[in-house]
Amino acid sequence: MFDLDERLRADTHAVGDLQLSLVLLNRDANYPWIILVPRREAMTEVYQLNAADRALLLQESCTLAEVMVALYQPEKINIATLGNQVPQLHMHHLARYKTDAAWPGPVWGKVPAINHSAGALSRRLDVLRAALAEHGLVANELVPGTTRAKEN
Repeated sequence: MFDLDERLRADTHAVGDLQLSLVLLNRDANYPWIILVPRREAMTEVYQLNAADRALLLQESCTLAEVMVALYQPEKINIATLGNQVPQLHMHHLARYKTDAAWPGPVWGKVPAINHSAGALSRRLDVLRAALAEHGLVANELVPGTTRAKEN
C-alpha cells in the first residue's frame, strides 16, 4: 500500500490529488517549488513505473510546468527526480529566476528555508488548485499518504 515518505510529509503542504500523483507544495517559500509523488508502492525510479503510469506522470509533469510558467513567469523550470535523501519516487518542479538566491546553481542548501506566511500559503494553495483545474487536472485536496488511484 502506498504511503508518503515522512520527510516529504514534513517538508510539504498538500495541494491536491491528481490521477496518478499527489501534488505537494514545498514549505520553502524562497522558490515556487512543487513536487509530484506518484501513488505507487515501493517506487524509487521512473523506469519502475509501468508504461501507462510513466506516460501519465510525464503528462502531469508537463501540465504542472505549464501551470507554473503561467502563474510565476520564471526564466526556467527545473524538473528533477533526485532521491538521494528521500528514495521514494518524487519529481521536483522549481520555478527559477536569475534573481533568486541560488541562481544558477541548485537550490538545496544555498540559503536557509523560509516558511510561507499563513495568508500567503492559503492564497498560493487556492491559486494552484484553481490553475490545475483550469488545465484539466483535478486537484482535490487530500491528506498526503492517502490514495485514490489503482495500485500497481
